[in-house]
Amino acid sequence: MLVCLSANHRATPFASLERLAEVGGEVRRDIPLAHESIGGAVVLATCNRFEAYLDIDPDEGHSAESAVTAALGELADASGIDYRELRETLDVTVGNRVAHHLFAVASGLDSVVVGEDEIAGQVTRAYEDARGEGMTTRALEHLFERAKETSRTVKNSARVGESGRSLVRLALELASSRIADWSSARVLLIGTGQYAAAALAALRARGARGIRVHSASGRGPAFAQRHGLIPVDPESFPAEIASADVIVTCTTRVVLGGDELDAGRAAVTAAAERLLVIDLGMPRNVAADVQARHGVEVLDLETIRLHAPLDEFASLADAKAIVADAALRHAGAGRVHDVAPAVRAARGWVQQLLDAEIARLPENPSESSLKTERALRHFAGVIMHHVVARGHTLASSGEGERWSAAVETVFSEAPNPGT
Repeated sequence: MLVCLSANHRATPFASLERLAEVGGEVRRDIPLAHESIGGAVVLATCNRFEAYLDIDPDEGHSAESAVTAALGELADASGIDYRELRETLDVTVGNRVAHHLFAVASGLDSVVVGEDEIAGQVTRAYEDARGEGMTTRALEHLFERAKETSRTVKNSARVGESGRSLVRLALELASSRIADWSSARVLLIGTGQYAAAALAALRARGARGIRVHSASGRGPAFAQRHGLIPVDPESFPAEIASADVIVTCTTRVVLGGDELDAGRAAVTAAAERLLVIDLGMPRNVAADVQARHGVEVLDLETIRLHAPLDEFASLADAKAIVADAALRHAGAGRVHDVAPAVRAARGWVQQLLDAEIARLPENPSESSLKTERALRHFAGVIMHHVVARGHTLASSGEGERWSAAVETVFSEAPNPGT
């Protein structure tokens, strides 16, 4: 049974999203241990959403509800959010609605910027991280593989993401009214991960040149060499933040505070008069007191999402239709999988009957007996093909249980070829 616990930019306070993002890696490993019915988990934590996809196998002693309660308790303990508040904040999705939700998320249809580029990669990395740690199940793997396919289909068939939309590009669009000429602006990029690479591409698309990069992790020089940037070491960092016209942060911790900015400005003879800070980090990379400094404007995720545009209705409708169809096909495939035990039972019954009939043929093979054996095998194959095909058809339409019951009734007793 698939369950999704979801918090997103539409319904969850930004502070709660920050807390959940901080513990995303930790709870990915801990949630499966919270309850014995949880067989696997994939956790997706981005700047605008937190989602835990669970595969729950309830039994007589443990209900699915108790497993969800345990998972929520683990999230509450890890994030420090009150359990009741968390329960009211998170949406709980169950069954095939989980597939529809994930397919929409992976396709960018549930993002701040509809059709954004980055989310598909984030979903894939969340899945691969969980699989690498042995946290996935067959059901979760099938779900996320289908999500990847659906995202690709939406991108190639609908026009939702054709302009390369992303939060980064939206942020730079909002910033363009403050920056007269990107080619002459002094830009400092803080961070070296996947999102920093996306930010770099968007900055260059705007015309930014001579971009500098800094990373507290020490990966700045390698990132700079790989992308043709100017590395900023820790000793030069204070002066660089004071000299920058634009600072873009894309990391996972606070990297800029008011005191640091003051110290940097005091260390240089000609600090930039105006500074635009674009904080794309989750949790926030920029301390609240930076906004209060003279000449500084901070554009953070909370502000950016308020300016997210409405998308073209036709493109969105096409993409939603693709997602809905993919979810239906996923449900059908899952229902076909559910009748697999009955299929195996029927095949076994027919095989026993076939083996018994072949055993009754003359021991000394002749042309006649060989033809008879081939005919028996062909007949058994034709019978099973029609039985299984009918079972798959009924299963896809939601009548798999009825077919399985019929198979059990007919094939429950061992075959008696002598009657």
